[in-house]
Amino acid sequence: MFDYYDLDTAPDASKPLLKKAKENFGMVPNLLKIFAGAPATLEAYMTSFNLFMSNTSLTPLEQQVVFMTANFENDCHYCVPGHTGMMKAAKMPDDIIEALREGTEIPDAKLQALHDYSKELLDNRGHIGDEKLKAFFAAGYSQQQALEVLTGLASKLISNFGNAIAHTELDAGMSSFDWTHPKNR
Repeated sequence: MFDYYDLDTAPDASKPLLKKAKENFGMVPNLLKIFAGAPATLEAYMTSFNLFMSNTSLTPLEQQVVFMTANFENDCHYCVPGHTGMMKAAKMPDDIIEALREGTEIPDAKLQALHDYSKELLDNRGHIGDEKLKAFFAAGYSQQQALEVLTGLASKLISNFGNAIAHTELDAGMSSFDWTHPKNR
């Protein structure tokens, strides 16, 4: 139902963003090809994603825990494989990747607390209550990080919901990380 744009066919406002994506990834991911049809959405997604990845105090692994928690909870057929590939390329622990893909306990208490906090925010539309926030802080996270998680979740709202409505096709190389939510197996 949705068009896939490239550097030649995209609206003019999207072309510089697609060019930047190609420079960063060596290709333009299908999600961005779809978002190119709405330049504001493409820019909002790329900006929030890049800010979360480069301007937060969370480690790369912690960032992926936030992303993958949202991907799992939002049943994103595209983002779970995409972030699995990113995590494997970064040599992140396989047991953590598997727990995030399966929705099982993460074998690291601090990362589990980050996952729980992220999931609670999603499940309760932000209204998690003081006790759950205190548990996040008790695990060693800061007020700054509590707010930074929101940036990651905002990015994932755009991508997860976009993939759901567009039925985005997996990019070449992602099929080895194909994923179906456990509830749908």
